[in-house]
Amino acid sequence: MQIKPAATERPRHSLWLAISTAVAAFIAGCAAPLPPAAPPKPQAAVVNPAPVKIDPVIIPGDPGSLSYAKTARDYRKDAAAHLYGANAKRIYKGRMPPLLYAVGVLQVDLDPRGMVQKLNWMRAPTHAPEVVAEIERTVRQAAPYPVAVNLGHVTYTDTWLWHKSGNFQLDTLTEGQDGVVATKPTTDKETKAVVKAVAKPTKPGKPTAVVKK
Repeated sequence: MQIKPAATERPRHSLWLAISTAVAAFIAGCAAPLPPAAPPKPQAAVVNPAPVKIDPVIIPGDPGSLSYAKTARDYRKDAAAHLYGANAKRIYKGRMPPLLYAVGVLQVDLDPRGMVQKLNWMRAPTHAPEVVAEIERTVRQAAPYPVAVNLGHVTYTDTWLWHKSGNFQLDTLTEGQDGVVATKPTTDKETKAVVKAVAKPTKPGKPTAVVKK
């Protein structure tokens, strides 16, 4: 006599079959290759902060850029030579006429690098404002001046002798004036002496006479 399996054994067999299939699928999934890793994100470029602006230390390139003057009075010779070199085509040649279009006494303040800090007119040719403006432009444009090695900061004074043609001479290096008697100050108070020696113009625009020291 053949015995038939109980009806409850078939669902149990199906359950084990489902579990075995799920386990096999899980193992197969674990064995599958992993997807490629994402490429690293590019890093933002590092921006260096703007450098702090520092005034450069001027190292003169030729001996004429240095002045070994020990006084402001001596330094003005180097300053005048520097201005002459920067304005060679504007220097009046020879002795100047007895009457000049304008005469001005200007004080120039220079820092230890030879740069113009300020200008101070001790006697301005007010009758010729265009000359005042041109002299100031010329002085500033000529910077830097010779570095005063022994003085550092220096303030010097010079007298500008201005011809009607627009050419000029500086009192420090002038070749003199026709019909003018030269005098020489005996003290360091040269500025006051020069100012007193300059005759004031009688009318605006008239030439000015100056006594050469």
